[in-house]
Amino acid sequence: MTQKTILCDSFEQGARIFGPYDVNIRLIERAFAVSIVNRDSEKTAGNAIVISGDDPETVGLAHKALTHLKKMAQFDTLSEQSVEYVISMVKKRDDSELDELDDTCICVTHRGKPIKAKTVGQRRYVEQIRKNTIVLGVGPAGTGKTFLAVAMAVTALRNKEISRIILTRPAVEAGERLGYLPGDLQSKIDPYLRPLYDALFEMMGGDGYARHLERGVIEIAPLAYMRGRTLDDSYIILDEAQNTTPEQMKMFLTRLGNNSRAIVTGDITQTDLPRGQRSGLVEAMKILDGIEDISVHKFTERDVVRHKLVQKIVMAYEKHERVKSVREVKKYVKK
Repeated sequence: MTQKTILCDSFEQGARIFGPYDVNIRLIERAFAVSIVNRDSEKTAGNAIVISGDDPETVGLAHKALTHLKKMAQFDTLSEQSVEYVISMVKKRDDSELDELDDTCICVTHRGKPIKAKTVGQRRYVEQIRKNTIVLGVGPAGTGKTFLAVAMAVTALRNKEISRIILTRPAVEAGERLGYLPGDLQSKIDPYLRPLYDALFEMMGGDGYARHLERGVIEIAPLAYMRGRTLDDSYIILDEAQNTTPEQMKMFLTRLGNNSRAIVTGDITQTDLPRGQRSGLVEAMKILDGIEDISVHKFTERDVVRHKLVQKIVMAYEKHERVKSVREVKKYVKK
């Protein structure tokens, strides 16, 4: 039997590590086939976490996972998603990257909740946004691409680094049929821009958002309405960019004016363009690669921070696409 011990700095820290009804500890026990208890003694005052198991290697991995969780518990609440993320990083021997996570607050919501990077991929994405004028954030659903981009834009606005936030999406599903939808222009495009509204509401609250929108500080519009403009002193976010054509992407990127930044987000596995139509995002990733002050950040399924099932769904679809591609190649070779 192998044992390792971790000493917590306080009873509260130990409680955060264990989680409600010890849910976090149960996840680690199942992942590494170990037993974990909170041992009380005069020396430790109930703050010793003891890991026991038959395999020294798995005990060591569980110890690594708990060490990282102890550090994370100092500055954030540990959710099941956070624990699962740490477990996956430790199992893949990538846990050294977890040291990049810290207490840096990206933005504070209107309710006073701090927004922080929850994964290493999110942390690197935020750093690239800070350092570059144009950033392309590409990855699966639920990785926080749009949410973090909006958080960075709101922070820049609050710090008076810019004077406007402009958010746009291609209304691909509507095609040229926007005119047939009921209501005024805002009513017609609202369904396509709802995710952007949701992110702004979270950061600013309903009253704050409405006030900024009325003053023209915030502008939300379909991509087609960006043509012919020069956008100065702005944070410009293009969401769902996988649904742009190469011509639309070029048009958007050339709208950039003085003291402005552009963030382009998209998931190249969820393109709604007609079959055979090239994606402007895919093409831009190739054309802009290596240009100074432009960065392409690629998220993976490990950066998914929605419900844990979302990560499994993403991985299942990726596996399906790989198998499908292999079958198509074999079919072509046979012909």
